[in-house]
Amino acid sequence: MALSIKNKDIDKFILIGDKVLVKPTATTKKTNSGLYLPPGIQEKESTHSAYIIKTGPGYPIPAMQEEDEIWKQQENVKYVPLQAQPGDLAIYLQKSGFEIEFNDEKYIILPHSAILMLIRDKGLFE
Repeated sequence: MALSIKNKDIDKFILIGDKVLVKPTATTKKTNSGLYLPPGIQEKESTHSAYIIKTGPGYPIPAMQEEDEIWKQQENVKYVPLQAQPGDLAIYLQKSGFEIEFNDEKYIILPHSAILMLIRDKGLFE
């Protein structure tokens, strides 16, 4: 399922909780021996790789104190931050993502738990 978004600024996106916005890496359409793969082969693989563009705030922690009542609104929500950071290369489970299209480019929204491994290279974007 894909969603097409018409806005012009990706900075306006606000990811909720443990969600991560990723941009898939360019897929190879040719095998090592030189054979060209049909278009549907890459989508059928169970894992994919993508660069992390934006992350949500993390997992919310209830900030209850003993004198607080459960029905009162909590003003200051605290979060356990996510391990993923913008610029990391993520290996993730393909079936967990939700695909969107923004400025004619494909992006995927993933839960943080769908990421199997991160590769962080500080000098990658310098």
